[in-house]
Amino acid sequence: MPDIPLQAGSLVLYKSGPARVTAVTDKIDIALDGGKTKRVREKDVQLLHPGPVAGLAEVLAAPTPAVDEAWELLQGEAATLADLAELLYGEYTPSTAWGSWQVVADGLYFSGAPDAVHARASDAVAADKAAREEKANAERDWSEFLERARDGSLIEADHKRLSEVERLAHGQVQNSRILASLDIAETPEAAHRFLLACGYWAPHHNPHPGRTGASLGSPELSVPDLPDEPRADLTRLTAWAIDDEGNQDPDDAVSIDGDRVWVHVADVAALVSPDDDLDLAARARAANLYLPDTVHPMLPPGVTHRLGLGLAEESPALSIGFKLIEGVPSDIRITPSRVRVTRITYAAADDLLADGDLARLHRLAEDYQALRKARGAIGVDMPEVIIKVIDGKVVIRPMARAGSRDLVTNLMLMAGEAVAAFARDNGLVVPFVHQSPPDQIQQPQDLAAMYAYLRTFKPSSASLEPGLHAGLGITPYTRATSPLRRYLDLVTHQQLRALVAGRQPMDGEAVMARIGASDAVSGLVRRTERLSNSHWKLVWFQQNSTWRGEAVVVALEERKAVLIIPELAYQTKVRLRDGMALNQRVSLSVSSVDLPAQTVHFRLHD
Repeated sequence: MPDIPLQAGSLVLYKSGPARVTAVTDKIDIALDGGKTKRVREKDVQLLHPGPVAGLAEVLAAPTPAVDEAWELLQGEAATLADLAELLYGEYTPSTAWGSWQVVADGLYFSGAPDAVHARASDAVAADKAAREEKANAERDWSEFLERARDGSLIEADHKRLSEVERLAHGQVQNSRILASLDIAETPEAAHRFLLACGYWAPHHNPHPGRTGASLGSPELSVPDLPDEPRADLTRLTAWAIDDEGNQDPDDAVSIDGDRVWVHVADVAALVSPDDDLDLAARARAANLYLPDTVHPMLPPGVTHRLGLGLAEESPALSIGFKLIEGVPSDIRITPSRVRVTRITYAAADDLLADGDLARLHRLAEDYQALRKARGAIGVDMPEVIIKVIDGKVVIRPMARAGSRDLVTNLMLMAGEAVAAFARDNGLVVPFVHQSPPDQIQQPQDLAAMYAYLRTFKPSSASLEPGLHAGLGITPYTRATSPLRRYLDLVTHQQLRALVAGRQPMDGEAVMARIGASDAVSGLVRRTERLSNSHWKLVWFQQNSTWRGEAVVVALEERKAVLIIPELAYQTKVRLRDGMALNQRVSLSVSSVDLPAQTVHFRLHD
């Protein structure tokens, strides 16, 4: 383009838009589209047409031209904006100059400046065309997807897009382009609600395992064979593994031999050695994750299949034998063994408590429980339930706290006390479990008092020194009866096996490191179980929307009353009414359930 001086009425390019020169002095006065004016330097503008331009409205009215022919004609040649306007429109006017510049600025066919326009190479144009078409298709697909999401008509192909919303619902990210585009709050609760509404999640989907980051599934590791080693033959004893119906990991059984009690425990440390792959996997998970709809084990299922008590005619065990002298486990023996185990349910065991060996064990367990209470053990009987999801239906069954269940509980506590005493007396480092006593020892008699008393207890903790577990009324104590399910129980077994085999046990530093690793994860496991149990209880309320039942007032706050529904072991709060009193029984029914918000509202009845 010839070197034409700017003058009033010229059409210039300012930044990326058109402007009309209104005056030329030491600076350039320009008028912009929309009526604004500016004073700029000459180098801030580029001449598109000398004018005269009366107004920008006529300039912006240029039609979109056909480009292909002009692009082909200018291949390999230099041209000005005026030349391009002649080819595109047949004339060079302010309007066609602006229209031609728009073609250059678009960047597909041409590039350059008003005084030096170049036709782009055909392969570059083809590549950009394909990219633009792909982008246009993607934008169209995105718009159509959002429209389907708005009216709830998603198709199968849409589901792959929703992984970003799922990550937000699981608390793994904080933002979602999809929710932002739909003007939906970018929160886990809102994401959960959206995924339910659009059918991506099943109506009763439990988001909490994903939200807490718990380890799901089971470790995919091979399981070694049992070592060939001496084992005490205890197959002559009748041994019972007493569990809830459907239990899949029987890890303890009980026997009595004269005045000696035997607690047989799955010999997990025979297969899992300190710091091997199985040990590291179990340490990373800390415990089995028990959810109402499934179990995520800390060890591969093959370990349970090989070691679960009663799953074969004979089972390998680490057996803990002791005599109770004035209620204290004494004459303690710990040995790898072979046992013959009969698996029975708590209900079946209750029928055997009247006579025979189970009756003898039951009397010992009752005496031991009485002794623990005399030492200050928590004497509370808060409602507990077992929650299962069977074929999509939630089943809640109250857990009886009597008979064979108390028998098993007390025998396992005896074993824990025996192992802790054995470790202490032999200088063996194990994770001893402590709990500090409350300020005042009580034996509460009603539900409200039990609720208040439990809130005064501090959580238990593990350390390298033996001490008091106030809640159990035991000194010293360690957990040693569930190595299939709890990592620190497995650590205790590894220490016991090393000692009885004459090998060097782990030192205090190694055991303390394992306690720390377990503590870091076990809280997450408990939280996942608690949130999941709450979730499935709410699903139960949804599935039993006509339920009406009874609750007990266990605490009175400033504006709320805390209630416990005993048959469901469910705690809730309702608006405080005049006359409400502790331990008062009230009738209530379900008003509404909000699964994403994890809330259920109840209606009180007079």
